[in-house]
Amino acid sequence: MPRYDFRCRSCGATFELRRTMAQANDPAVCPQGHEDTVKLLSTVAVTGAASGGAPQQAPSGGGGGCCGGGCCG
Repeated sequence: MPRYDFRCRSCGATFELRRTMAQANDPAVCPQGHEDTVKLLSTVAVTGAASGGAPQQAPSGGGGGCCGGGCCG
């Protein structure tokens, strides 16, 4: 189930709730009981390779230039 971050406008508390995607925009009440909350924009960090191995480096070679193919110099 997705996790959504919220901030209370009354007390400034930041908290998270797990809810279905269908409930993502439903109103939330902060742990202190305040109802004036706003959903925060979440960011996703992706690091490493999907298989759990070491990150792969970009292929080397080519000639550079605008397309990397060596045709423009």
